[in-house]
Amino acid sequence: MRPQPLICVRDVEASSRWYQRLLDCQGEYGGHGYARLFSNGQLILQLHLWDAEHDHGPIGDESLPHGNGVLLWFEIDDFDAAVARAEEMQIEVVLPRRRNPRPNHWELWLRDPDGYTVVLASPDGSAGGS
Repeated sequence: MRPQPLICVRDVEASSRWYQRLLDCQGEYGGHGYARLFSNGQLILQLHLWDAEHDHGPIGDESLPHGNGVLLWFEIDDFDAAVARAEEMQIEVVLPRRRNPRPNHWELWLRDPDGYTVVLASPDGSAGGS
């Protein structure tokens, strides 16, 4: 099993570029209002236009809080490079870089252009210390 999260966004192309730059991944457009993002050949995120109904009808209600209670969590092999990209992009920081002692990894919590919380995390055990 592989998770394939999908989020609704205001501008699929702009969000795709934002995530591609931050996560150093590749995008693939699937027609009006839809894109998929890949890392090492694996699907990591799908982006869907709020008002694109395609063949399934609307997915969400843009007037409600975006991602309330959901974190888009990405384990990043080169955490320092991802943090540097986030700084270059001047992304809003929700929680600054910190060591999470339970998995002993580094985390940086960010806000994406649509208001979703995005967490970058280094691999478990990579933060040193005890």
